[in-house]
Amino acid sequence: MPHLLTVAGSLRAGSSNATLLAAVARVAPADLTVTAYRALGSLPAFNPDREEAAVRLPTAVTRWRTALAAADMLLISTPEYAHGIPGAFKNALDWVVGSGELVGKPVGVINPSATSRFAFPQLIEVLTVMSATVVPAATIVLDLPRRGADAVQLAADPVVAPKLREVLAALLAAISGQPALEIPPQS
Repeated sequence: MPHLLTVAGSLRAGSSNATLLAAVARVAPADLTVTAYRALGSLPAFNPDREEAAVRLPTAVTRWRTALAAADMLLISTPEYAHGIPGAFKNALDWVVGSGELVGKPVGVINPSATSRFAFPQLIEVLTVMSATVVPAATIVLDLPRRGADAVQLAADPVVAPKLREVLAALLAAISGQPALEIPPQS
């Protein structure tokens, strides 16, 4: 069974990014395992000396790398802070630059805000430099309310739900090497 890891780049409780990813899990086909990674805040600041030293890595780093390695594909939703990728999320990516868990891994990026103009292309650039396989059909911008969105409502929304299914279909196609097929609505 294919495994999708979702990562919200915001540490905020109830962020629109985490809500959007929860809606993705709701519209996912039954034969897709979806796991949300929720421990970005536990990662220590990246330090290349710790990476290169022959000492044991912090447990949080090992868990992050293990979660990425176990996933067949990754779906990210992140806000924009001060025209850039949030520091905690960039830090998480820095921890896997040298270890390679994202190399060749299909990645989608969904952005819940059309006003976020800088972080979205920056994230795609960082992922590309890290040799992740950014899947164009799984990389979209939606325009959702900043607050008050509910995963159940988003999963039932006649505009949002089909777009999320298309993202999932594109990621599944990327891991199978097949053209993307439409995932039918669930009843």
